Amino acid sequence: MTTKTFAELELSPKVVAAVEAAGYTDPTPIQAQAIPVAMTGRDVLGIAQTGTGKTASFTLPMISRLETGRARARMPRSLILAPTRELAAQVAQSFEKYGVNHKLTVALLIGGVSMDEQTKKLDRGVDVLIATPGRLIDHFQRGRVMLMGVEILVIDEADRMLDMGFIPDIEKICKLLPPKRQTLFFSATMPPEITRLVNQFLRDPVRIEVAKPASTAQTIKQRFRWCEDGEDWAKREALRDLMRAEDVRNAIVFCNRKRDVAILLKSLLKHGFNAGALHGDMDQSARTETLDKFRSGEITFLAASDVAARGLDIPDVSHIFNFDLPWQSDDYVHRIGRTGRAGRQGSATSLVTYEDLKLLKQIEAITGDSTVWIGDPPSEQDMEDSKSKKRRRSRSAAPSRGGDEKRAPRVGRTRTPREPRSEQPRGERPPADQIAIDQPGAEQPQVSSQDTAAREPAREEGRPPARSRRERGGGRQRDARRDQQPREEGRDGQQQRSARSGRDAASETAKPRSEPKPTPRQHNERTSERGAGGADKSAFGANEQIPDFLRRPVKRKPEAKSEPQAADG
Repeated sequence: MTTKTFAELELSPKVVAAVEAAGYTDPTPIQAQAIPVAMTGRDVLGIAQTGTGKTASFTLPMISRLETGRARARMPRSLILAPTRELAAQVAQSFEKYGVNHKLTVALLIGGVSMDEQTKKLDRGVDVLIATPGRLIDHFQRGRVMLMGVEILVIDEADRMLDMGFIPDIEKICKLLPPKRQTLFFSATMPPEITRLVNQFLRDPVRIEVAKPASTAQTIKQRFRWCEDGEDWAKREALRDLMRAEDVRNAIVFCNRKRDVAILLKSLLKHGFNAGALHGDMDQSARTETLDKFRSGEITFLAASDVAARGLDIPDVSHIFNFDLPWQSDDYVHRIGRTGRAGRQGSATSLVTYEDLKLLKQIEAITGDSTVWIGDPPSEQDMEDSKSKKRRRSRSAAPSRGGDEKRAPRVGRTRTPREPRSEQPRGERPPADQIAIDQPGAEQPQVSSQDTAAREPAREEGRPPARSRRERGGGRQRDARRDQQPREEGRDGQQQRSARSGRDAASETAKPRSEPKPTPRQHNERTSERGAGGADKSAFGANEQIPDFLRRPVKRKPEAKSEPQAADG
């Protein structure tokens, strides 16, 4: 037997009076089935699509059960966990609306608000604690809230908790609660992870499912617009055409990225649309102010990310526009669920590009509805290419432009590519063959006679060999020194000059012109032939000014210390 009025749901007279004062007379299917079970104290697993009145399904029985009793400091009597700040604030508004005939204290623990004010409310004692998981754990770790007195636990939008990564926090919070409690668990879908959470923390729950998971309301008219050109500027132009063609009272435009929300807002304001923005990077005061303006009608179009997709109760939203198809098909159900609420008619229009055709197939599979196109649908070739995973174009390869008109490509001079830098580590000296010869003070490379002979062309007979640059430089230095010295007169000066020229000639004739570099074995044999007599005569020629320590190199044993040798007289 289906219940027709709230008075038959075993609610307290004060709660029924508050509901009737709010203008509600008939409960929704999820309310009619969940409220009587919740009043008995049993656990409830409620599964229904968004916009079916799930919030009242747990707020009304909670208020009736909390009429008796008194809250103690830092020990709330009931706890409601919500995934987003907006949904938590909306639940707090529901308690204010339905609890007007009660003196229940409500505390809201969300981010973006001063923790000191929240701590003051907790110190006075609260009957209903509404919180997001992160802020609740923060207060608990600081010792500002104790959870051993919670009698009723409510987890709202559990599948959204899973998407946002709050399941580990939910498990941690549930382990801090007393085992004897009532748990009300609500979700639009039941993925495996949510099923595991239900089996772990609910005791013999009553499963209430008023519609198949992720189904859309029949009051929503769904349509799709094919955008052959997948560029963002073309999509914004198509969106503006749809906004002007439809009789839009107010609308929410969803984007996948927060960056696209800001660009879309700038475009709408530029073309004269009364619009605002809502995304996760905004602080709490700005988000609350924007929502209040949208509810009051001061803002007509709201560009938003998925932060506004779930839980926001704005009854009079006439249109939903999907600038981007959501990456998860479940999010499509939650997005369009912002319209067509409480039996009202709504419209949902989505822009589809070539890259979105695969996502569109997933949406069709989960909703079970056929696609209705506005204008020309995609060609059969496009559909076949999307099935075979052939990418015709990529939006990531061509970044979106901030303007709304198609711009010509930029033309400019081509830059000459830079030469690659040397890979030599900093602070190390380059090899000797890389040092410029003409560089002052640079260490000159040692060029072997074989390399010189290979580079020089064949010489004519009788022609003296060309001297190297180093030899020419050394000769000029010797000539300069000779000019600077005072000329020696007489017989002694002539003898010195003749002796010097004789030594130079002897050294030139003694030194072979193209002698190959000796191998280590030949070097050892020549050293042994010299013996203790000193240096090789052929190497030094008739130069008698070489000191003795250069003629007689000291031989040392590698293992034992050698005794000092006596100097020759």
